[in-house]
Formats: sequence, C-alpha cells, structure tokens
Amino acid sequence: MKKYISFFAMTLALSFGFIACDTETDEEPGGTKVEKMCGNWDVVYDAVDENGNVLYEDPYGAGVCTVFTYNTSDESMSTMYIDDQNTFWAYKFLVNINYAARTFSATDSIWYDAKQSGKAVLTDGKIIEGGAKNSHGMPNDSISFYISFDDDSYAAAGYWAKFHVHGQRHTGFSAGTE
Repeated sequence: MKKYISFFAMTLALSFGFIACDTETDEEPGGTKVEKMCGNWDVVYDAVDENGNVLYEDPYGAGVCTVFTYNTSDESMSTMYIDDQNTFWAYKFLVNINYAARTFSATDSIWYDAKQSGKAVLTDGKIIEGGAKNSHGMPNDSISFYISFDDDSYAAAGYWAKFHVHGQRHTGFSAGTE
C-alpha cells in the first residue's frame, strides 16, 4: 500500500510541474522612456559661490545622501521627478529634461516636504554615462547639478549662493568593500 501511495504522490507532483509551466514568449520586459536618466544616486552637497567655486564641502555634515530621478506617470519625454527622499532638504519636484543630451533643469519649482513648501532653482543638471568610477574602479554613470532653496538662511546671509550636488549611480557596494 505504501508503494502505491508513493507512486500516486510522485505522479501528482510531476503532473503539477508540467501544468505550472507557462508558455515561453519572445516579449522583452520594457523600461521607461527616460530610463537612462532614472535611478538611485549617491551624492554629496557642496556650498558654492555664484561661479560654482566650492566654498564649503558638505557644509551641514550630511555625508553621502540619496537622490532619486524617475519618470512621470504619463511617460513624458520632457519631464521627470527629482526627489531626495528627505535625505537633505526634503525636496521633490518636476524638472525639464533634454533626454538626448541627458540634461535637466527647473526654475522656480515648488518643492514639498511634510512640514512646508518652498521654491527651488535647479540648473546645469547633467547625467554622464560612464562619467564616474565605482569603488571597484569600474565605469559608472555620474550626476551633477546646482540647486538653491528660497528658505536657505545661510545663502540669504551671503555665506554661499547655492549647492553643487554631484555623485554617481548607486551600485549597492559600500566604498572600500571588496
């Protein structure tokens, strides 16, 4: 009797294996229309003067922060979101993009966080494919832009004009690990 139960269980398991298989298709999963500009970026913020000269490296001691760039729900080829996920100034807004040149900017954009909203100006945004090297020396995409906020009291006092935000695409490896 044990032999018949084992045979029945094995037949049942094999039949489920054949039934569970889907037919293979030639469809490739797609990305977004602006996928080469979208990503998770590890960046630092340096305070700079009007000419882009660094006055203070990481003035708030924030270290490496995260910035996300991602597509809009309507798959626009002319705009995308930039969002720091509350890692620095708690901003999120739409930027205008030139996908072919991998550039982006936003003037007088309203940004929002949990406590307030304000205005930001983002200029000279650029994503360069292979423009950085990861911790293992391999090519990685880089990002760079300038941003200023209307509620930055240090900028209003004349300590600096804006922030230079620069970094590279997140790889998942910590610096110095092998």
